[in-house]
Amino acid sequence: MIDYSNCNMKQVAVHVVGNKTQEDALRLSRSTLDLSDVELNKLLIRFFLQSFPGMEYYHFTFSNEDFTLNPIYTFASAMFKDVDAFYPNSVHMARHLYEASVHPNIKSGDLFIAHFSNVFLEGEKAEVIGLFKSENRQPFLKLDGASDTFSLDYADGINVDKLDKGCLIFNLERENGYKICILDKSNKAYEAQYWRDLFLQIRPSDDNFHHTKDFLTVARQYITKGLAKEYEVSKAEKIDMLNKSIDYFSGHNTFNKADFEKQVFHHDELIDSFQRFDQGYQEKKGLRIDDNFEISTPAVKKQTRIFRSVLKLDKNFHIYVHGDSSRIERGIEPDGRKYYKIYFDTES
Repeated sequence: MIDYSNCNMKQVAVHVVGNKTQEDALRLSRSTLDLSDVELNKLLIRFFLQSFPGMEYYHFTFSNEDFTLNPIYTFASAMFKDVDAFYPNSVHMARHLYEASVHPNIKSGDLFIAHFSNVFLEGEKAEVIGLFKSENRQPFLKLDGASDTFSLDYADGINVDKLDKGCLIFNLERENGYKICILDKSNKAYEAQYWRDLFLQIRPSDDNFHHTKDFLTVARQYITKGLAKEYEVSKAEKIDMLNKSIDYFSGHNTFNKADFEKQVFHHDELIDSFQRFDQGYQEKKGLRIDDNFEISTPAVKKQTRIFRSVLKLDKNFHIYVHGDSSRIERGIEPDGRKYYKIYFDTES
């Protein structure tokens, strides 16, 4: 959890970063912003920091895994070291983002770079360099009631409750490439790639949150997609396996892969199939998931939302499956109509 209730905003710079391939401009400010207005400070802190929930962390990396060569790592390190290095390195960051904005669909936007102190991450005090990009301006109304004759005007501006992209770099774990949180409201792959992989160049932290989240992702991908390539499995049986996966993580404090495989898949053939899928998936995605780790409750809660337990039958019925799939029987009538037969003990 990130606690910014008593944080101080030391400096802020803003630059306008266009799309290089569209020949948009890169407009660099000549100095940092004036932060003497107390109310403006409060609004900026709200805009910059309120959207970051914490718990999911990253570290800088580079093509050869030597994070010290990562440009953003270098610029942020200089900012942490010397207050006078903040503005020139904010310019370097803006230029670096401009060079990464090469996809034709990437939007121009305002890049804010800020330096915070007195921020607490999981109870540990830290200084923070924040990078925030606002890509969508919205119209708002301004009512002038200074005289008896009211007037109404409008302008385009930034919604302080809607940050498009963000990154918080904490001066913690520098020896591992700093501790980082990111935010990206875009669901489009190319935008996520340019912000996270081309501009920031980060990797997930080797921690329990990512181990939990990533393994549940592998299990869900196998059950919903990979399993059907080798075996004929009904949707009810898939939902049963999804439920057992979540039940395992909800009912244990520590994860043991062999134990999980026995409880969820039971049969040696299915276990072998899952292990092949798991190995291939991790290699393809560049993941490194331990066979044993402490289970992260926040990661389980996050993944539970996407583990569906609903059978959707045409547009007429939804069957919510929460337990034993052996109580659901699937069949086909002689006339071709499909059916499910459900067995139960009590009705409420």
